[in-house]
Formats: sequence, C-alpha cells, structure tokens
Amino acid sequence: MGYQPERYDLLEIAMRAAREAAGVIRAAAPRSRTIDWRSKGPTDFVSEVDLAAEACILAVVTRELPEATILAEESAADTSPERVAHGLALVIDPLDGTTNFLHGYPEYAVSIGVLMDGEPVAAVVLDVPGDELFTAIAGGGAFLNGTPIRVSTISDPQRALIGTGFPFKDPADIAPYQAQMSRVMAQVSGVRRPGAASIDLASVAAGRFDAFWENILSPWDFAAGMLLVREAGGLVTGLDGSHLRALAPGGVLAGNPQLHEWLARVLREP
Repeated sequence: MGYQPERYDLLEIAMRAAREAAGVIRAAAPRSRTIDWRSKGPTDFVSEVDLAAEACILAVVTRELPEATILAEESAADTSPERVAHGLALVIDPLDGTTNFLHGYPEYAVSIGVLMDGEPVAAVVLDVPGDELFTAIAGGGAFLNGTPIRVSTISDPQRALIGTGFPFKDPADIAPYQAQMSRVMAQVSGVRRPGAASIDLASVAAGRFDAFWENILSPWDFAAGMLLVREAGGLVTGLDGSHLRALAPGGVLAGNPQLHEWLARVLREP
C-alpha cells in the first residue's frame, strides 16, 4: 500500500480529526434539545450533529490518509468489512452517546480507532463535555491529556465500581441482561451506566471503573477503547474471555486483570 505513517503520526491525525468534530458538537450543544433527529431503530437515533461531526472527521482523514479504509458509524453500510480487515483503517464513532447529547446529559464523545490489518495501533477518545482527551499507541501506553494512566489495583469485588451498558435495541435481550445485573449488583459496591461505551472503556483505562461489560457493541463503540484499556495494563475480551476482534460486533468485557477474571466468572453463572 505504499508509505505508511508511523504510529505517532497516525495518532496526531486522529487527534486532529477528533478535535475538529468536537468543535462541531460543542457549537451545537446549546441547541441540543431543538435539533432534528431521526430513528435508525426503535430506540437508536442519529442527528444532524452526528452527520456533521462525521463529515468533519472524514474531511481530515481522507485528506491526510487517502489510502486508509474508513468504517464510520453513520456511513458504515457503504464499507466492505473485508477491506477494513486489511491494511490501514480507521473505525470512527463521530458522536458516541447521541441520546445523551440530545437530552443535554454530559456523557458523549468522539471515538477514533486506527487499525492495521484489523488490530488497533492508535486510539483517541475525546470526552467532549469533560474536555478529556484519552489516547493510546500500541506498545506506547495510554494517556489522559498527556499524562499516563493505568487501570485500578482493586481486586476485591466488594470495593469495585463496575461500568455497564444496557441492551436497548431488542427487548428480548433485556431479561438475560437483568439476570447478569442481579448477580453483579449483589457482589459489588456499585454499578454505573453512563451511556457511551467509549467513555466507559476510557474510564476502565483511567482506573475510574474497575471493570465493564456490555453484551452487544459495534466496532465503532470499542475499537479505540479496547486499545486504551490494554495499554493501561487491563484486559479486554469477549464476554467469555475469548480474543476480541476490533471489527467483530458482540459482547465486550474489560477490567483490571483481577476483576476481569472475576466478572467473566460471574457473567458465566447460570
């Protein structure tokens, strides 16, 4: 594929694109409750701000990385999965937490994962309301606003704060999730559901959550966050502990090594 920029160059481009998108989102935030939005599914929405933020990101990355394949949430149907799995690719969520944004709830982010042959090599999660920039490079560590971060050292579930994501697309997924939630809640100090998986994974990387699980996520929800957690010393897998592919939708389990193992065991219980 010709010349490929080094990983730090890739990260710089992703950060620039994320900041451009964040500017679009911040400019629209004061009128968030009057913005037009439409349904992608019964409880899944997209707004003009998602589309504008995605266009902003694409303008940067297609100019700087013309050879890259792009998998972006709002235009994902136009991208062949086979193309994304080979060579340089960017997996983009221009506004993770759209429902939060539209209601003025301050938990939403721009997420960009940079992949090489299907594996994350650089990651950016920009928490827009909090102005927190989480970054990672494969083999180079994870950072929050330039300061190194690590997963927590808590190993006792009774002291743990666990992040999660509710099923919201198919009502049939609710009952199995409630059973999981019941088992987890009975053994930990607290469970939180902010509603933006990229921020949840960044929170694991920063030691704010000790572990996190969600049963159904798309690649743009976790492609960046999974690298943040791994580079911060944590584990990210499928729900059963299997290898997590950045381009395969499904369940995601993340945490510090001790609580990842514990949570995997609890989720497997009948």
